[in-house]
Amino acid sequence: MSTLTIRLPDDTAQRLKSLAQSRGLSMNKLVEQLSAHALSAWDTENHFRAVAATGNVQQALAVLDRLDAADVGAAAK
Repeated sequence: MSTLTIRLPDDTAQRLKSLAQSRGLSMNKLVEQLSAHALSAWDTENHFRAVAATGNVQQALAVLDRLDAADVGAAAK
């Protein structure tokens, strides 16, 4: 485990303390959870960017066209 010291505006720190308290968490646990959430979102974004970089734009657009056509057909029923 590492120790990290961060500087926050007083109002932000107070709001985070209130959030932690409302969730029944320590500030440490809240920051740990928020960090895990942010890293998960970042990992997901990077994954999709990597997949997109190897994708075929024309095939992807064709799939979207088929989905649009299916949606229009379902709405007409």
